[in-house]
Amino acid sequence: MSKNLIQEIEQEYLKTDLPELNPGDTVKVMVKIVEGKRERLQGYEGVVLRVAGGGISKTVTVRRVFQGVGVERNFLLHSPRVDSIKVLRRGSVRRARLYYMRDRIGKAARIKEKTPLHKEKATKGGKAKKA
Repeated sequence: MSKNLIQEIEQEYLKTDLPELNPGDTVKVMVKIVEGKRERLQGYEGVVLRVAGGGISKTVTVRRVFQGVGVERNFLLHSPRVDSIKVLRRGSVRRARLYYMRDRIGKAARIKEKTPLHKEKATKGGKAKKA
C-alpha cells in the first residue's frame, strides 16, 4: 500500500517530454540558473557516462572537457532545474558505465556514432523512381 501511495505522489512530478538517453550519447542539457532575482538558461553539452536510478530519482552523468579539464556533472532528470534535454548524437558503445573515458585524451576520447539500420533508411527515403 505505501509503495503505491509513493508512486502515485511521484507520478505528479515526472516529466513526460524526456528523450531516451543511453551511455555514449552526446546531449545538451539546458539548466535553469538563478542569479539574484533573475533566472536564465545555460547549456551544458557533453557525453553521457551513465544513466542511474529510476522514477523520480533517475539521474544522468554528463562529461565534457572544458579548457583541457574534464568536468562531470550529475543531473536529476525530473528536477525543475533541468529545463530540457536534447540528444545531438547517438553513440555506439558496449558498456553501461563509461568511466574509462576519464583516462582518454584527444582522439582517443571519441565515440563512434550509431548508424541507423538498413530498414530505417529504406522506409525514410522510400523506393527510388525509375527515370
